[in-house]
Amino acid sequence: MWVTVSFGHAFENETANFVRAAGGRVVGQVRHPLNTADFSSLLVQAQGSKAKVIGLANAGGDTINCIKQAAEFGLTSGGTKLAGLLLFLSDIHSLGLKVAQGLVLTETFYWDLNDRTRAFTRRVLPKTGNQPPSMGQAGCYASTQHYLKGVADMGVTEAKKDGAATVARLKAMPTDDDAFGPGRIREDGRKLHPAYLFEVKKPEESKVPWDYYKLLATTPAEEAFRPMAEGGCPLIKS
Repeated sequence: MWVTVSFGHAFENETANFVRAAGGRVVGQVRHPLNTADFSSLLVQAQGSKAKVIGLANAGGDTINCIKQAAEFGLTSGGTKLAGLLLFLSDIHSLGLKVAQGLVLTETFYWDLNDRTRAFTRRVLPKTGNQPPSMGQAGCYASTQHYLKGVADMGVTEAKKDGAATVARLKAMPTDDDAFGPGRIREDGRKLHPAYLFEVKKPEESKVPWDYYKLLATTPAEEAFRPMAEGGCPLIKS
């Protein structure tokens, strides 16, 4: 069952196709305009579908309000799971574990995932007001670091001469950083690295500040993103 906004139509379609390919079934969908305050009627419809998982293909304040109201209605008390399709650690912090517990979501970075992510987080905490970096912030760090590695490898003068050659060098070089670990940039420009399925912890399971996720599954880098053949990217034909 889907609760979605207009920008999430493509997100909804891609995920629905994956669910069906994996043998699952989509039993319905409901849509709402941006910045909706009252999700009650939509959540009642979702609850009435008897879906095992309710996917939220919205973002930001809409997702947060939707999850809060789902908790108020006891939507997950019967075993139904909420799945946030676009959520960040800061969203879970805003919700609090009492409300967000049991929610499942996918991220490609989590500060407490392994020794490298913890070391990276320790380095940046003094610059972030002691707030762990999000997936988006980690992505900015990793992409900038890889670019600088590429420029160092080519030499600044050569990198300045030809942007296309610089991009080609970045694609040819394997990526490796403390946020995402080893990976690569595919021919169409897609950065490949593992993705992780997390479940939000119960309040009593959290031991330190920002200790919000427990790892359920890991998707290898080559399987975590849409296949290049299905992307229709014109860059790989030029």
